[in-house]
Amino acid sequence: MHRNHRAVAVAATVLAGALFATGCSSSSGGKKSEQGGTDASAGKATTPRMTVAMVTHASPGDTFWDLIRKGAQAAAAKDNIKLVYSSDPSAGNQANLVQNAIDQKVDGIALTAAKPDAMKDVVAKATTAGIPVVGFNSGVSDWKKLGMLEYFGQDENIAGQAFGGRLNQLGAKHALCVIQEQGQVALEARCAGLKKGFTGKTDILYVNGTDMPSVKSTITAKLKQDSTIDQVVTLGAPIALTAVQSLTDAGSKAKVATFDLNKDLVTAVQKGTIEFAVDQQPYLQGYLAVDALWLYKTNGNFSGGSTAPVLTGPAFITKDNADAVAKFAAKGTR
Repeated sequence: MHRNHRAVAVAATVLAGALFATGCSSSSGGKKSEQGGTDASAGKATTPRMTVAMVTHASPGDTFWDLIRKGAQAAAAKDNIKLVYSSDPSAGNQANLVQNAIDQKVDGIALTAAKPDAMKDVVAKATTAGIPVVGFNSGVSDWKKLGMLEYFGQDENIAGQAFGGRLNQLGAKHALCVIQEQGQVALEARCAGLKKGFTGKTDILYVNGTDMPSVKSTITAKLKQDSTIDQVVTLGAPIALTAVQSLTDAGSKAKVATFDLNKDLVTAVQKGTIEFAVDQQPYLQGYLAVDALWLYKTNGNFSGGSTAPVLTGPAFITKDNADAVAKFAAKGTR
C-alpha cells in the first residue's frame, strides 16, 4: 500500500511506453522486470503465450510489493504468461500506466485501486477494448462499480474490526492508528474498522511513509505528547519496526501491533517486540490475480461469479504461530 510522487503525469506517460516495450518497472529506476515463464519447465501450461500487465500503486523501496510480484511471477511461469509489472504511487501516473497497457493490447490487466476514482476511466477503456481487468489488494469496496471482473484481497474494514477486537482482549485502552498515506482507501478503511471494533479510544496519526526518519520523529513526538497511548497500530511492516524505535525514543510503555508482514517483522513477533500482525497474504494476491486472467482467457472461469471478492485475509500472526510462518518469510514469500 503506498507513496512518493514522481514529476509529471505527462512524463510518466512517455516513460510508460518505454517501460511496457522493454518490460521494465517504473518503480525500479529502469531495472528490467522479471517476466514469468522464462525459467519454468515442469508443470508449465501449453496454452498460447499471453501477456498480462500488472499495475500497482507501489512506492519505490516498499518491500511489501516484492511479495505481490513473487506470487504474480510464480503464476506467470506456470501459465505461460509474459508478465509486465509497473507501478507508481501517484494515482494519475498509475492510470497512465494502465492506459499504456491498453495501448499495447495486452491480454489482461491486474491492478490495484487505492484511489478508485482515478481508475474508473481506464478500466472502462480496457473493458471497451475487450481486455479483462481484475483487481487486487486495494479497492475491495469499489471493484464492481469500476467494472472489474474479479477481486482478490482483504476486506480492510472487517480486518480492522477484527484487529480492534484483539486489542480489546489484550486490554488496550488508547490506540494510535498510524496512516502512512492520507486518502489511500485501504489504509483509511483499516483505521475506520479498528475504531469500530475497538472499545477504547482511537486516535489517527498521518505520517509520510516515504520518509522513515520523519515517521520515527512524528510517532515519537505524539507519544511524548500523550502518555495515555498504550497501543500503537501501524499499517505496514516497515512502519511497525520504526514505531518500535519511537517507543524507545519517547520512553513509552505502549505496545506495537501491525498489519502486514516481512521477514524482519516475523522475527520481531517471534521475539515479542511486536505483539501480533495481520497477514493479508500478498503473495497469494499476486498469484491469484494473474492466474485468474489465465483461467478466464483459457476456460471462461471467474472466481466469485463477478459478485463476491475472494478474501485472502485477515490471518493473525502471533508469537504462538510465527514459527510456522517464519520459514516462508525467510524465502520472501510471506
